[in-house]
Amino acid sequence: MTATTVLNADLHCHSLVSDGTLAPEALAARAKVNGVELWALTDHDEIAGQQRARDAALALGLPWLSGVEVSVSFAGTTVHIVGLGFDVDDPEFVAGLAATRGGREQRARDIAAGLARVGIEGAYEGALCYVSNPELISRTHFARFLVETGHCHDTHEVFRKFLTEGKPGFVAHRWASLGDAVRWITAAGGAAVIAHPGRYKFTPTEEYALFTEFIAHGGRAVEVVTGSHTPAEYAKYADMAIEFDLLASRGSDFHDPDESRTDLGALPWLPGKLAPVWEAIEARVQRA
Repeated sequence: MTATTVLNADLHCHSLVSDGTLAPEALAARAKVNGVELWALTDHDEIAGQQRARDAALALGLPWLSGVEVSVSFAGTTVHIVGLGFDVDDPEFVAGLAATRGGREQRARDIAAGLARVGIEGAYEGALCYVSNPELISRTHFARFLVETGHCHDTHEVFRKFLTEGKPGFVAHRWASLGDAVRWITAAGGAAVIAHPGRYKFTPTEEYALFTEFIAHGGRAVEVVTGSHTPAEYAKYADMAIEFDLLASRGSDFHDPDESRTDLGALPWLPGKLAPVWEAIEARVQRA
């Protein structure tokens, strides 16, 4: 392994600004205690927590990159593209994220209507209790409501029973296009990363189409080691990173101490044959 692949970088996590449960400052502290050596907060379609994350990280001596996770519609599936190291004040990027957030309220009301049809009343109002920013209400907030009200044991069970395709609370949403998301990130000086590709359940043809189009738009990296990937998927996406000449990223996708499968900083190292994304955007890393 090279020195850079054993850097404990955690470049994917969420705060209460989107669908996490901890403040940006608490996440920075948790990352520092857990031995993270380079950190990014990547809230969904929102960068309102970036200044708080930056200030907290630098106060702790924790190197920091700007981050976001953009929701994209591709081949009938919601795909997530992480942006790293971009200018948080870029006006086109800020406007694009605002437009992407715009449809969440109606989607949430439609989710609640679907749940009401199977006897679960008050889900919209219940989910709002878990939201700090109503513009960012998401399926995760509904999942927390359904756990709290005893409909399911944990949030993973909620998604299986109610919130995935074909279930009562599933509502498709048209997000940003792949091309727009990658263009916003790269035009703002950042690197675009395919987040947790093992989650999308694409056919091999669809997955190759995603990678090919992503690269054509200027995408630069793929998450190889992430909280929802299995060891077999680490190997698969390491090979795909090499095949498509992509940089590799690493991130826990941490949301909550009790809900998340992987804590901040607790992932395996990137395979040493890969080129880490943080090496390519070193100039964008901020340090105290």
